[in-house]
Amino acid sequence: MEACIIVTYRCNAKCHMCNTWQYPTKPAMEIGPDIIKKLPNTLDFINITGGEPFLRQDLAEIVAIALTKTKRLVISSNGYFTDRMVALAKQFPNIGIRISIEGLPATNDKLRGISEGFDRGLRSLLELKALGLKDIGFGITVSDINARDMIELYRLADAMDLEFATASTHNSYYFHKADNVFSDPEMVAQEFERLSRELLKTKRIKNWFRAYFNYGMANYVRGGKRLLPCEVGTDMFFVDPCGKVMPCNGTDTEMPMGDLTTQTFEEIWQSEQARKVRESVKACKKNCWMIGSVAPAMRKDKLTPLKWIIKQKLCRGRNDASK
Repeated sequence: MEACIIVTYRCNAKCHMCNTWQYPTKPAMEIGPDIIKKLPNTLDFINITGGEPFLRQDLAEIVAIALTKTKRLVISSNGYFTDRMVALAKQFPNIGIRISIEGLPATNDKLRGISEGFDRGLRSLLELKALGLKDIGFGITVSDINARDMIELYRLADAMDLEFATASTHNSYYFHKADNVFSDPEMVAQEFERLSRELLKTKRIKNWFRAYFNYGMANYVRGGKRLLPCEVGTDMFFVDPCGKVMPCNGTDTEMPMGDLTTQTFEEIWQSEQARKVRESVKACKKNCWMIGSVAPAMRKDKLTPLKWIIKQKLCRGRNDASK
């Protein structure tokens, strides 16, 4: 099982595709390490996100507890607070960090609403790499505005030997957005497919599965049905800054399963309310394609993406042979 812990809704960015920064949580309302202690000890993965997690003064305490609960922990950040990131990485050299970079410099700074945001993000990546942190990379949330920067960012990540992740703009209560739409969905879908083909050319098996994920992104942008079942609330869950346990962050309204400030995790997970939420998830028609829900589904059903990978490899082989 996997978890995403949203430690704050405070954010120093003013992103084009996300209005969370307009609805910041007050520090006194935000969960602390005592709530993290309530999580199961057998989680496969924890993502710490926000808002901007590095605005938390007690982030190191949260990370220290979270690391006792999981095999792998990754923090998502906009990369602005380089010194804080480096200090945390020195304290916990086995964590992962992903920095959001939304395009080449001008596009990134426009979409993120942060002056010199690209420079700061890149500087953070370079500092972390120089430190020797292994699990680092950056990712892009794709819209019409930055879709054509995606392949260049992937090549930059590849040249720097960093991980590269993709996402698409979504609408949900979490983002406080209902107007994220693609004016040219076919162009965006083709850019995802272009990246998918590039990933398939590599010799890295992990990239082949990422190619499948990006194929799914193209399908999502075109309005297609989700390629793999969504089992959020069963295979993974979110914890919001106030301690509410949610199945995901992609729904139009909050779907709380319970509250860690007043309940144990076991009470929440086995509750009638959790059962009702899982039924609502089964009936959901949004067809979201976010890594938080797709990654567990791909690990659960490796055969479906593997068949797609083999088919693509065979097709490419035939095309190469005919040239």
